Amino acid sequence: MSIIPARMAPAVDKEFVLFIIGMRVNKPLKFHKWLPVAAAMPRMLKELAADPDLGLLHVRSHASFPNFFNFQYWESIDKLMDYAGNPDREHRPAWTDFMKNVGMDGTVGIWHETYRVPATNVEAIYGNMPRFGLGNAFELVPAEGSMKKAMDRLKSDGRTNGPQ
Repeated sequence: MSIIPARMAPAVDKEFVLFIIGMRVNKPLKFHKWLPVAAAMPRMLKELAADPDLGLLHVRSHASFPNFFNFQYWESIDKLMDYAGNPDREHRPAWTDFMKNVGMDGTVGIWHETYRVPATNVEAIYGNMPRFGLGNAFELVPAEGSMKKAMDRLKSDGRTNGPQ
């Protein structure tokens, strides 16, 4: 990852979806229950990375046993829901397997949070950083002019020609 030696801001010019999804291992010794759940997410992410038309813009994964989660930036809520419900994609069969093999027996906790984010509700700044977060999902621009101050970035439509 190359460091960008400047103040940069993501040029968020359209609504996007922040989807945070994770699992928690509640019974660590029941490997046969939680390992298949843990293995499902990498398959989904590989499938999503192979086909950008599915709508995933960027993902960042985190693990700190017993918690595993990732932040996903999506083009739209429609693309996220289409992917989640498609029986020919990795998610739907994984969900069916989870409900069949784990269900609500307490072995593995699963969760997600979904946020629809209008472009004018976003403020982010990166200084002396490699691409990170929204900077991976949107173009990075110098934090100058209408992108210099936090309040101006919140009012901007992502273009650098001034707040709207």
